[in-house]
Amino acid sequence: MKKVFIFIGVLALLVVATSHETKAQIVDGAYKRTDLTNRKPTPLPYLREADVMWKKKVWRIIDLREKINQTLYFPTVPMDGRFNFVSLLVQGIKDGKLTAYDAKDDDEFKVPMTFEQVKESFGATTRTQMVRDIDTGEMKPKEVKGEIQSEVIKQFMIKEEWYFDKQTSTMNVRVIGICPIREFYLDGDVNQENVQRRQVFWVYYPEARDLLAANEVFNDQNTARNSSFDDILLKRKFNSYIVKEENIYNNRSISQYMSGKDAMLESKKIENSIFDYEQNLWEY
Repeated sequence: MKKVFIFIGVLALLVVATSHETKAQIVDGAYKRTDLTNRKPTPLPYLREADVMWKKKVWRIIDLREKINQTLYFPTVPMDGRFNFVSLLVQGIKDGKLTAYDAKDDDEFKVPMTFEQVKESFGATTRTQMVRDIDTGEMKPKEVKGEIQSEVIKQFMIKEEWYFDKQTSTMNVRVIGICPIREFYLDGDVNQENVQRRQVFWVYYPEARDLLAANEVFNDQNTARNSSFDDILLKRKFNSYIVKEENIYNNRSISQYMSGKDAMLESKKIENSIFDYEQNLWEY
C-alpha cells in the first residue's frame, strides 16, 4: 500500500512538471527564435590617423515622415519585443546603458543629462491645469503628470564624419552622434500654425551600438530577415539631407545664410562635393 502511494505521488509530480514545461515552451510563431539580446554590432575596421587623407564633418536630418524612414518611427507602442528608435534610446538612458548629453549649447557630448532632465526636454513635466469639476461646474487647478511620448519625435539629427582612407583607397563614413528632434506647439498657438522644433538630447553613437544591434527593425518584405537599428545606420538604409557642414563661421548651419530652394540646393552641393572628391582622385 505504501508503494502505491509513493507511485501516485511521483506520477502527480511528473504531471505538474510536464504542465509547467508545456507553458514555458509557448512559441509565438512557427519556430523558436534566438535571443536577440546576444547580437553584437559589426566590428568597424581599424583606422589610423596617418591613413586619413581627407575628412569632413556633416550634420544630417532624417525625417521620419518619409516612407523609407518609417521603420524608425514605428511601432509607437512596444510590439512583439520591438521598440521604435527614440523609445529604445530613452529606455537605454533610463536603464543606465546610455548617457544622454545636453543639446542646448553644442553637440560635443560635454554635459551629461539625468533621466529627469531628459523628461523635461520632452516636455514631460508635472503641470498644473485648470479642470472643470464635474459636481460643481467650477474650474479647479489639478496637477497632471507628464509622460514621454515617442510620437512627438518626427526627426533625428545625425552627426557624422566622412573620410578618405588612403590605405584602402575608399571613401567611408562614421556616425558620431544621434539627436532626436521634438516637434510641438506653444500653449498660445491654439490653431497649431507655427510648429516648434527642439533638439532633445545627444547620444554618442559608438556607446549606443551594443543596444542598437540587439534590437531589430521590422522588414516589411521578409520578417525572417529583420535588420537591427545598427544595421540601418551602418548600411545607410535611410533617406536624409545635409543641414550643416563644419566651416570657419562657427559651424553655422545652412538655414543661417540661405532659405527655401537655395538652402536645398546648397545641401545637395555639399553632398556632391563629398563624392566628387573621391571621383576626382581617379584617372580614366
